[in-house]
Amino acid sequence: MTRVPLSGQPTGLPLRVSLLASLPIALCMGVMALPELDHPYAGTYRAFYAVCYLCWVIPLSLLQRGMWQRGIPARLSIPLLLVATYVPSVINNALAQATAVHWHLLPGYEFRHIFAGLDGCWLALIAYCAIHALLHHYDALQRSRRREAEATALAREAELRALQYQLHPHFLFNTLNSISTLVTDGRGSDATRMIARLGDLLRATLERSDTREVTLADELSLTEHYLDIEKARLGQRLQVVMRVGPGLLQAQVPPLLLQPLVENAIRHGIAPRTAGGTVRLRIDAEQEKLVVELQNDGVPAPQNGGAQRSNAIGLNNVRQRLATLYPENYSLDVVVTPEGSCTVRIALPLQRSAALALPKVRHA
Repeated sequence: MTRVPLSGQPTGLPLRVSLLASLPIALCMGVMALPELDHPYAGTYRAFYAVCYLCWVIPLSLLQRGMWQRGIPARLSIPLLLVATYVPSVINNALAQATAVHWHLLPGYEFRHIFAGLDGCWLALIAYCAIHALLHHYDALQRSRRREAEATALAREAELRALQYQLHPHFLFNTLNSISTLVTDGRGSDATRMIARLGDLLRATLERSDTREVTLADELSLTEHYLDIEKARLGQRLQVVMRVGPGLLQAQVPPLLLQPLVENAIRHGIAPRTAGGTVRLRIDAEQEKLVVELQNDGVPAPQNGGAQRSNAIGLNNVRQRLATLYPENYSLDVVVTPEGSCTVRIALPLQRSAALALPKVRHA
């Protein structure tokens, strides 16, 4: 629930906006004076009171702002404002009567008359103070909501960064472990190639570490870096089939969306198989949704720990980032067959980048 500071807070409402709020009341005073215009000097009196009213709203505005800044509670500020609006009304009557006597419109000055007929100007000043307070509280409410939205956005950004950084040590550990295995097996050239691809992948990852979304073309390029690393380890045992629908290379996706999914598919489905297997990646547009479907061959669940596969760090990380970026506007489904084949299907809002940049071409 949004809480609005009612006192003790400096107002951010510009003074000119406060003063403009007095004009509708002045217009109402003029409209109410129309039936009396046939009386002598009625128009002059009404114009005099309207001018006085417009002059008094300036100090009243400053008085109200001063009370808000000092945190004076409503039980004290309301009586003070009633007095502050009553005194100007008395002064207006005194000046009007003095002017009428000077112009010989009245036979003489009568003290008791200055307290009569205060309703016109007094009620107008009270109405202005009420409108001014409403404007102030509305402005405070909007500023409070903006601050709350900014705080939520900052918290969400921090959460996204933390989740993204969580992937780096997990992926790096797995890759270094693979390099160590290649060195132990005497496959020095494959280990060297994997180290080179690892450097390319880390460089590309760091370049987009502060980005909330990237183009699908950039994400596919990063995924190819990772696939090169796995191909250096698995060789012909790893086959990749990739199909991307037309016009989708500029679609916006979270960074490191595909790499952890591909990593899970290879490590849990392809690597345990003696004969290797195939990873199939399909990306299409369906009813204003970008659909990513990743499928891999696998081994039966009892050998592969299929019950634990959905709890992998990479998959949980992707799920949390999607929930943070697209709350209630995404889906992530995982289906594991008894044969061990796993299909991950993600649907998220289809948003295309404004920049029609060509996909990066990487030379082998």
